Amino acid sequence: MKNRYITEMGMGTDVHGSDHTVAAERAVFDAIHHSSLHFFPHLDKTANDMQIDLMIGVPDPDAVDKDRVAAILPYGAVTVTTEKGGLSIPTEGGDAIIVANAGVIVHILEDD
Repeated sequence: MKNRYITEMGMGTDVHGSDHTVAAERAVFDAIHHSSLHFFPHLDKTANDMQIDLMIGVPDPDAVDKDRVAAILPYGAVTVTTEKGGLSIPTEGGDAIIVANAGVIVHILEDD
């Protein structure tokens, strides 16, 4: 059975360069640094038993390097999905400030 244990949200920006992947990486970093996970010993599991779904919202979902964003997480099996969201804030310099939102959902497979 697959049980959800953690849901975290984060926000990240790339202020110069209009890089959707940088904004997404920062959003994931923001989300995961709100938690300290202590339940693994109680479940007889390790951090490597996590199945992690990353949901990223950015103005241009195809501009996100999913492998690079997944690499932010040091443990578990990571799946990244992107969708239209976030913000693209115009600047006088011609590039945009990209704002990404991240949802991090952690599941653990448990023995039936």
